[in-house]
Amino acid sequence: MRKSIRNFAAVTRVGLDLVKNAFQVDGVDARSEVVVARKLRRGALTQFLAKLAPCVVAMEACSSAHHWARQLLALDFEVKLVPPAHVKPGACPRT
Repeated sequence: MRKSIRNFAAVTRVGLDLVKNAFQVDGVDARSEVVVARKLRRGALTQFLAKLAPCVVAMEACSSAHHWARQLLALDFEVKLVPPAHVKPGACPRT
């Protein structure tokens, strides 16, 4: 699932699924419509997110989430770590 995005400023919230080698990035706009859905390699994640305007990034709290949270905070993103019990597989950030 790859959805191209033309206006990076339209993204207001990003859901980030952290896995070993590839990350799933889902972004929504102010109307909660999905505007970006991409699978990115570890090396391309920071470069991709640097193109976005600072917004809220939500991810499941896991062992590597704190590392990525520090990386995103350095890029002026607002990071929300969600407890694993509250994460639904395949859910896009709508709240």
